[in-house]
Amino acid sequence: MTSPNLAHEIRDAVIALLGSARFERAVSLTIVATAYLAFTVKATMGWPALIAVVSSLVVLAAASLIIRGRDLEWHGILPISLLIFVGWSALSIFWSDYQWASLGSILYQVAFAFLGIYVALTRDLIQVVRAFGDVFRVILLVSIVVEVLSGLLLDVPFKFLNVVGNLAYAGPIQGLAGSRNQLGLIALLALVTFFIEWRTRSVPRPLANASLVLAGLMVIFSRSPITFGVLGVAVVAALALFGLRRLTPASRRVGQFVLLGAVVLFSTIGFFMRGRLLDMFNAGNEFEFRLSLWRAISAITPTNSLEGFGWIGYWRSTLPPYFGIDPFRAPHASALNAYLDVWLQLGLVGLVAFVAFVALALGRSWVLASNKRSVVYLWPALVVVVLAVTSFAESSVLVEFGWFTLVICALKASQNLSWRARLPASENRRPDPDE
Repeated sequence: MTSPNLAHEIRDAVIALLGSARFERAVSLTIVATAYLAFTVKATMGWPALIAVVSSLVVLAAASLIIRGRDLEWHGILPISLLIFVGWSALSIFWSDYQWASLGSILYQVAFAFLGIYVALTRDLIQVVRAFGDVFRVILLVSIVVEVLSGLLLDVPFKFLNVVGNLAYAGPIQGLAGSRNQLGLIALLALVTFFIEWRTRSVPRPLANASLVLAGLMVIFSRSPITFGVLGVAVVAALALFGLRRLTPASRRVGQFVLLGAVVLFSTIGFFMRGRLLDMFNAGNEFEFRLSLWRAISAITPTNSLEGFGWIGYWRSTLPPYFGIDPFRAPHASALNAYLDVWLQLGLVGLVAFVAFVALALGRSWVLASNKRSVVYLWPALVVVVLAVTSFAESSVLVEFGWFTLVICALKASQNLSWRARLPASENRRPDPDE
C-alpha cells in the first residue's frame, strides 16, 4: 500500500507541475499546434486521433485552470456575445434533424473555445504572439519541405495531404493546410504575427527577418486570390492603425469616424466594381464557383430562415440538406462563406449573434490597438481583420484554428474593454502595464 506521506508527495508534485509556468507554456504551444494542424492530424491519423488529442488537451487545461484558479482573473473576460452565440448553437440541438451530429459538432466547437479561453487566460498577449509565432514557423517550414519533396525531389502528389506538387511551377501549393486558400490564410496570419515579433523585438532580429521572408513566400506560392485581396486590406488596416496611434486622443476620435466613413465609401465602391477587382486578382472562375454555391444555399435558407437547420460545423455530405446543396456535386465541408454558413445552420438569430461577436471583437481590439502604447496590441486587431474579411470567402473562422484564434482575440480585447470590467472585481486582478 502507498504510504500517506508518499501519496501527499505525489499529489504536491502533480499540483506543482500543473500550476507551473513551464507546464502552461507547453500546453499552450501544444494547443495552438493542434488547432492549426487539425487537418494534418485528420489526414494522417484520422478523426479519432484528433478527438483524442483535443480531449486530452481539454482535460489538461481544465486541471491547470483548477490549480491556477485563484491566480487568474476571470472577471468580465468572457464576452456575452460569445456566450450567446455558443448558447444558440447548443439550443439548435432541439430543432436539428441531425441531433447527434449537432451534439458532437457543438462539443467540438466548445472544446476549441475552451482551449482558446485557456490560452487567453494563462498567457499574456506577447506570450500568445510568441506561441503562435513558434507554431507558425514550424508549420510553414514543414509545409515547404513537403512541397519540395512532392514537387521537386519525388515529383509525385501526396494525395492524403491534398498536396499536388506544383512548387516547380511557383504554385499553387497546399502544404499542411489542405488547400491553397487555407495555406494562404495561415501564411497571412503568420505574416502578421512575425511582423509584431519584429516590431516588439521579442525574437532575435535574424529570426524575425527570416520568418517574414518565409511567410511572404508562402503567401505568394499559395497563389490564393482570396489571400492576396485580404493582404491588401490588412496592409491598409495596419497603416490606418499606425496613423491613428500618432494622433492626439482628441484627434484620434475624429480620425476613427473619418476612417469609418472611408471604409463605408470604399466598400460601396468595391461592391460596384467587384467585376474589375475579380479580374485584377484573377479570381473570376473561383468567384463564379462560390456564387453558384451561395445561390444554391440561398434557395433553401428561407425554409428555416429564423432558426436554421441546426449547428453542424463541417458539413456532412450524408445529411440533409447538405447532400443536395452543391451544384457541382463535389463534396464540400462548408458554404465557403462563414456568414452564409451561420445563416444556414443557425438562422437569422445565429447570424446576428455571430456578426455581433465578430464586430465587438474587432471594435474592442481596434480601439486597444489605436490607444495602447505597446505595438503588441496591433496583433489581435489585425488578426480579427484578416479573419473577418476572409470569412466572406471561407468558413475557416467557424471551426478549429479560425474559431480558436477568434476566441483568443475576443477575450484579449474583452480583458481591457468589457463594460463588466468596471464592476467590482477580485483583488487578484493583474495590472495592465499600459493603463
